[in-house]
Amino acid sequence: MQIVTKTNIKEYPLLSRGKVRDIYELDPDTLLIVTTDRMSAFDVVMAQPIPYKGAVLNQITLFWMDMFKDVVENHLISAEVADYPEKLHPYREELHARSVLVKKARPLAIECIVRGYITGSGWKDYQKTGQVCGYSLPEGLVKSQKLEEPLFTPSTKAEFGAHDENIDLRRAEEIVGTQMLEQVRDLSLDIYQRAREYAEKKGIIIADTKFEFGQTDNGIMLIDEVLSPDSSRFWPADEYQPGKDQPSFDKQYLRDWLERSGWDKNPPPPDLPKEIIQETTYKYLLAYKLLTGKDLLQGGSYAA
Repeated sequence: MQIVTKTNIKEYPLLSRGKVRDIYELDPDTLLIVTTDRMSAFDVVMAQPIPYKGAVLNQITLFWMDMFKDVVENHLISAEVADYPEKLHPYREELHARSVLVKKARPLAIECIVRGYITGSGWKDYQKTGQVCGYSLPEGLVKSQKLEEPLFTPSTKAEFGAHDENIDLRRAEEIVGTQMLEQVRDLSLDIYQRAREYAEKKGIIIADTKFEFGQTDNGIMLIDEVLSPDSSRFWPADEYQPGKDQPSFDKQYLRDWLERSGWDKNPPPPDLPKEIIQETTYKYLLAYKLLTGKDLLQGGSYAA
């Protein structure tokens, strides 16, 4: 499997090149999304890629979308390069395992975050105010503690290079409307609960996650990545201890190194040491294997 940091598909217009994904417009209704091995942290793209990371994100998303296709429609058309237009066949090797054809949708202007444990920015807010995104929480919670009920805590969607902003439900309602907010809130909480129960049986705690939804003329659909190590915090269940930071299968390991490095979180980022790259790659591949039972590097892709 190739390591891919940037694509250059000349046959179709490049719609956007984000922190991780390159998106091409195949026709007015169809997009090609290529998930590269670029790594972003604190909204800055690192100088070095994390090998195979893009394929892990894409394959885990395919796995979850298939699991929840009866709960909510998703934007997938195909993940098989053989099904793609003939013009894309010369790019077969770099598209393999890390690309999808999808139906175009109008992304909602909020990101749908679900928190099952108090960590990250939620923990920081709780320490200051006793609240998380407008929810008042009990006194005496400790870092990484499981919440009695998962919280739906939306955020704004920042432009490239900017930071998302946590918002309360009233502000989210102003942005997307009452009915839409209720629909995506209920879907987000339902999918998270089901995924959390499944993952725990596989040895992974999904501490929190972020969903994105899009609108079409036929209604709402699940888009982008789903319950991946980039959009979620994955913790080893057998090592979980409330009251402290948790070991993880996601990019938190790399974030922790960046925090210790003294970097000010503005471009340019520091170069990543070889051992940090290798360990992060291992964590991503292990998360995929635990969840799906497949070894990605041995040809065990979910959409082979």
